[in-house]
Amino acid sequence: MQVELAALSYQKSRLVRSWTHLERQRGGFGFLGGPGESQIETDRRMIRDRIARLKRDLAQVRRTRALHRQARKRVPYPVVALVGYTNAGKSTLFNRLTSATVMAEDLLFATLDPTMRALDLPSGRRAILSDTVGFISDLPHELVEAFRATLEEVIAADLIVHVRDVSHPECEQQKCDVETVLRNLGLTDVIDAGGLIEALNKQDLLPEDERQPVANRAARAAGATLLLSARTGEGCDALVAAIDDRLASGLQVLDVDLAAEDGAGLAWLYRHGEVLERTEHDGALHLRVRLSPADAARFARREEDAAATRPGV
Repeated sequence: MQVELAALSYQKSRLVRSWTHLERQRGGFGFLGGPGESQIETDRRMIRDRIARLKRDLAQVRRTRALHRQARKRVPYPVVALVGYTNAGKSTLFNRLTSATVMAEDLLFATLDPTMRALDLPSGRRAILSDTVGFISDLPHELVEAFRATLEEVIAADLIVHVRDVSHPECEQQKCDVETVLRNLGLTDVIDAGGLIEALNKQDLLPEDERQPVANRAARAAGATLLLSARTGEGCDALVAAIDDRLASGLQVLDVDLAAEDGAGLAWLYRHGEVLERTEHDGALHLRVRLSPADAARFARREEDAAATRPGV
């Protein structure tokens, strides 16, 4: 639907050129134009009707995806979105990190719909990795609007990984094009604050004498910038570790005391957080746990509910 809407929006403004081969002289008996004018008006009306229907259908898709995002927040797992110029290797990296089988081809817009898979992190936590549509230079405003149902997955992500084809001669220009689209989506603050992780992909295609200089520039760059190859897997573990560290930076570290017999509470903490330290003393468990703010609030409510149901309370 998004592709068709973009194509129709493009075609609508260029209809006149399609009918220059038809007669355009004034007709008699009340006709104001030749058959070319009639055909243009018919096509315009059909395109307008189809565009209106597609916009209604896409609005429903956006509502459905919003409900899916709300459901994921209740789990909740952080969402990591892969973005980048078209054909930068996002789907290949997605398959490498999640063992998925998403189509990854050497062509423009091989990915048109976001795909999500679980990503296991070194800390033991889980995240949701999202593969998104690729960007292009001079992306028209109407095309951004057509793909907004897909790009909203990027807006709602907890972390964005910008995948770049470091072997491409226009790598820096492509970076600017991607950031322009992200700014148009309202993510200027994220970019200016260095909130993106940059994955310099396709290092295996670099000449040997260029790899070390590129690696040195990546090490000196502000923010997290990593050199890797999604095809060979080199550097991918470092990327996952960087994702884990970045997600952990927004978590809270809490000291929690549990009764030794509270197996359900202990299992909840292990399932939703990262237990950094665990000791037992006088029949009680003392834990240092890293939790998201949402999970910390959920655990506090759980403890309040449990205290309210204890005898004598």
